[in-house]
Amino acid sequence: MYIHERHNWPQFSWDSEKIAGILADIRYRQGRLLGRMEAMGFSMREEALLETLTLDVIKSSEIEGEILDSDQVRSSIARHLGMEVAGVEVVDRHIEGVVEMMLDATQRYAQPLTDERLYGWQAALFPTGRSGLHKITVGAWRTGKNGPMQVVSGAFGREKIHFRAPEAVLVNGEMTAFLDWFNKSQEIDPVLKSAVAHLWFVTIHPFEDGNGRIARAIADMQLSRADETSQRFYSMSAQIRTERNSYYTILEETQKGSLDITAWLEWFLGCLGRALHKVEDTLKGVHRKAGFWERVAGIELNSRQRLMLNKLLDKFEGKLNTSKWAKITKCSADTALRDINDLIEKNILTREDAGGRSTSYVLKENAG
Repeated sequence: MYIHERHNWPQFSWDSEKIAGILADIRYRQGRLLGRMEAMGFSMREEALLETLTLDVIKSSEIEGEILDSDQVRSSIARHLGMEVAGVEVVDRHIEGVVEMMLDATQRYAQPLTDERLYGWQAALFPTGRSGLHKITVGAWRTGKNGPMQVVSGAFGREKIHFRAPEAVLVNGEMTAFLDWFNKSQEIDPVLKSAVAHLWFVTIHPFEDGNGRIARAIADMQLSRADETSQRFYSMSAQIRTERNSYYTILEETQKGSLDITAWLEWFLGCLGRALHKVEDTLKGVHRKAGFWERVAGIELNSRQRLMLNKLLDKFEGKLNTSKWAKITKCSADTALRDINDLIEKNILTREDAGGRSTSYVLKENAG
């Protein structure tokens, strides 16, 4: 028997004493983080926000086995938020949809969550009306025409079934109850409400596809309500991606258990705590980037150089050579070499030890 089949569904319960200490620590760390961010300069706070939202979108899709182009995600977010950053001009329609969903959830967190809003999110995830090669119902609850909704993980052909969601005929009533609860104030800590909302929505699994990403967007929306700000500086999705195996394990155990969801709340809060801890990595990158641009503020750079320097600061994958420079900036190999040599002369880039055809370049320590 799954939890949604129990007679008192969805009357969740939990041991408040078991989670009180974890929750208090989370709330304390959230408050400290927001205070720290307020003390940062506007440009650094903006960069941290862009970094976090990009990570959130990419990792939430990775959980579902989908790899998004990070440059496109970053450019799309920056454009939607009115930020001026060097990036790609053309963004895939699908990536735009994923970004629009996440930004709608976190930037308009105070607005009511409605069925029409959820329909829009799901339609944005599947702009062609297909999930892979398969045509699916988009912008509406699942119909059941494809059989029971089973929640699975794993590669195609080696899927693991974690639980079966309620029958399609029940979805409309289930979602009405969920949305009514989500939009009303209750005597429950807003962070705990995020954990309950994530579990409740995933249990219903109201759409033919996209339920996991939408559940995480709902959780982020509620965490924005808890923080009372649209600025996101920690990524729950990135941490869930890191802990994906344990995520599916606790989800399966909870679905097959009772309506006492203490274990789920403990896992969710623990994961959130580890996400808050990871903020330090983000801030180190932001400080490094800000320090770099301060040091080179008086040096003349062209748009290609600025683009590539930002890429190097954002953990460039692999080795940078003239051919990669030319390909990314859409210039000739000769122009790429001139750009690189100019940066070497300006004490910003340096050649790595290997020479010849394998010559590669890295940022010089304390460049500028």
